[in-house]
Amino acid sequence: MQVIIFSIAAFLSTVFGGLVALRYRDRLHRVLGYAAGVILGVVTFDVLPEIFKTVQEHNLDSTGPMVALVAGFLLFHIIEKSILLHQEGEEHYGSHHHPMVGSVSAAALSIHSFLDGVGIGLGFQVSPKVGIAVAIAVIAHDFSDGLNTVSLMLISKNSRKRTLKFLFVDAMAPVLGALSTLLFSLSATALVIYLGFFAGFLLYISSSEILPEAHREKSSYGTIGLTLAGVVFMFVVTRFI
Repeated sequence: MQVIIFSIAAFLSTVFGGLVALRYRDRLHRVLGYAAGVILGVVTFDVLPEIFKTVQEHNLDSTGPMVALVAGFLLFHIIEKSILLHQEGEEHYGSHHHPMVGSVSAAALSIHSFLDGVGIGLGFQVSPKVGIAVAIAVIAHDFSDGLNTVSLMLISKNSRKRTLKFLFVDAMAPVLGALSTLLFSLSATALVIYLGFFAGFLLYISSSEILPEAHREKSSYGTIGLTLAGVVFMFVVTRFI
């Protein structure tokens, strides 16, 4: 029952984050600046420390997850550029704003959200205390997952209808992930490989997609400040929750 309750809370948090991005789409550059900071904070204060901790606890080789990090960065770069090679004639959005790019990004974030749900379920398999701690952390940053999903879809010129569909998929993902833990468990080796790959993906979309778009038309100290606020927010979440 606790798994279901917390996974529904994660669903609501994701939806709320996405609706905030839709509501303030006219000031999306500021939202994107904040989102970029959140992503950077997720990688540096959440994903990488979890990799290092798991590697140390299970005496694993750290080469695998670091190779996965590079692979995640380069794979998305290759996919994006392969898609955009066919879009050079687009006038307004040039070579960096094809809708397929946003869809691929949102799909990858949904996979991450699914594994967030897996984390909640596995946490409760260890103990209620661990499960609650994991669930609170997931719920706290699922708001940003919803925000990032909508932001990536909008800057890639996807329609509102299509954006809402991907937001719903992303919101449902942690619920399905939590329920799936009744069927399987994830080994420590597989976990660090996944985390490395996802860290690379996050670094790519934050540096090559979100930050450039945030400063494309209305670059300002306010936007930079929101990026810093996003980093600080994730620092607080990962340290005190």
